[in-house]
Amino acid sequence: MVNLNFHRGLKQSVMSVICGLLSCLGLIFIWEWVGSDPNNPVTQVLPPPSKFLPVLFESDFKIGLGSQSASIYQSIIVTLLRVLIGMSVAFIGSVLCGMLISLSKWSELFILPILGLIAPIAPIAWVPLALVVFGVSNLTAVFIVFMGVFFTLTIATVAEIKRIPENLLITAKNLGSNEFNSWRMVILPSVLPGVFTLLRLNFIAAWMAVLAAEMTGLRDGLGAVVMTGRNLFNSNLILLGICVIGITGFVVDRLLLLIQQRFFWWKV
Repeated sequence: MVNLNFHRGLKQSVMSVICGLLSCLGLIFIWEWVGSDPNNPVTQVLPPPSKFLPVLFESDFKIGLGSQSASIYQSIIVTLLRVLIGMSVAFIGSVLCGMLISLSKWSELFILPILGLIAPIAPIAWVPLALVVFGVSNLTAVFIVFMGVFFTLTIATVAEIKRIPENLLITAKNLGSNEFNSWRMVILPSVLPGVFTLLRLNFIAAWMAVLAAEMTGLRDGLGAVVMTGRNLFNSNLILLGICVIGITGFVVDRLLLLIQQRFFWWKV
């Protein structure tokens, strides 16, 4: 039975990869076909991959001018570090804050409404405030990512704690577990998978937030690549940045899903 489920899951994964590749290749083929006509006005705005990909090789994989240039690898790594640091701090902080809020009914009554008011604010709305406080720096990008997911994850942590079956806590108490061990062995393992799932779902918002922060004047990062293309009126560079942003975001989302399946397997 285990082997049957394994082969079924493997077959489904292979089919998913094949279908995904075919759909992407089909899109690229249509894109290239539409852009093959140099007189087509669409080609001027959306040049096909065969037009903007050579930009990487012509510039020796560097984007920018003179001392302000940065390699595409550096841009990807810097953007990933900013978003992952912000999300990691938000994840740890939201779990701790959610657990502290759940310790008291009064905390829920007074604090949750405030979190509910702040949570719907789009991460991009924090950009002006972050620039005033931190200036144009890495802290600005990390802060915007943090603000974009922290409040939602904190509310989710409190909700996950409320959903824990009462019989689990009663069983742990009957087996001699004290309150600290109940939180450590029962509540925390029950909360983490759900909160991490929401973190993965909020990754897209965090990804867009850090890109918006990088467009405010940071020298490196994928958002800076797009802004450089805009400042130079270079459609090839803009499309290159957009494609790298999409591919990198997709890969990170798959990695987060892999982490979820590997480390939170009991609720996947």
